[in-house]
Amino acid sequence: MRRIGVLTSGGDGPGLNPCIRAVVRTGLALGMSVMGIRRGYSGLIGGEIEEMTARSVGGIIGRGGTILGTTRSPEFSTPQGQLDAMRNLNRFGIEGLVVIGGNGSLTGALKLHERGVKVVGLPGTIDNDLAGSDTTIGVDTTLNTILDAIDKIKDTASSHQRAFLIETMGRDCGYLAVMSAIAGGAEMALIPEQPTALEDVSNTLKEAYVRGKAHCIIIVAEGWKPGITALAAFLNAQKAELGFEVRTIVLGHVQRGGSPTAYDRILATRLGAAAVEALNDGASGVMIGWVDGKIAQTPLQEVIKPSNKVRPELFKLEKMMEK
Repeated sequence: MRRIGVLTSGGDGPGLNPCIRAVVRTGLALGMSVMGIRRGYSGLIGGEIEEMTARSVGGIIGRGGTILGTTRSPEFSTPQGQLDAMRNLNRFGIEGLVVIGGNGSLTGALKLHERGVKVVGLPGTIDNDLAGSDTTIGVDTTLNTILDAIDKIKDTASSHQRAFLIETMGRDCGYLAVMSAIAGGAEMALIPEQPTALEDVSNTLKEAYVRGKAHCIIIVAEGWKPGITALAAFLNAQKAELGFEVRTIVLGHVQRGGSPTAYDRILATRLGAAAVEALNDGASGVMIGWVDGKIAQTPLQEVIKPSNKVRPELFKLEKMMEK
């Protein structure tokens, strides 16, 4: 294989730049030229493609975000968008493609594979909701960002004897909420996969107050229903019975930023290099992930199936740590 392309698509997260760096430098080491595609599938359709060198990726290993940029591209989901993307791959002589992203991005990669494009995916999502990888690029850094926020909020919560509802990302998967609740010593985690009655939350606050706790921390995944706003309204309506005043914090996109941890840099580098090697060996239609402590290939058809990454034993552990 003489020329490959690399793009990042969908939501950003820490670790994408180390992954891009690994793809470029591995490609160059194998005698390939490497083309960077800007703004994900939108840039592929629009021909926003340029050659990358070792210097193009110099100094980016510690930077958050993605130097290639990223978008969500509704146009790419159409047959015409996919044909335009293939036209540009041919125009620039790109024989293989590395796609870094989450479920939507890898669904797009599968579409290209089914049309005959050589493509390998990489798990670049902070939600950790993909089959085929025990952990995904960016998760470790994101958890550390959330944990730092929890620790700081605990300080002020204890000073004022307050309860805080802290919303994390996780529209369909509660992995970040559960793991940050365990690591941060929270009193409760609310996740999309596990229905929880509003009364159960208020009872948790009341019990924490009666036990003499100086604060109460509830972690709420953004996909949990009925959501943090409705929960706050419900709790504030019974303020006199709770003992604690209730405040809400939405961490939002701060979770996507920041310098990647050593773990994420190494994971991204290993997976990025393995993706290029897999393309060079003739692989296509697979995602390169991390399974049982080693690199593994999983067909994209399996990767994009709904996957509950909050294992029952983790949720059970979180529940035991609440008291």
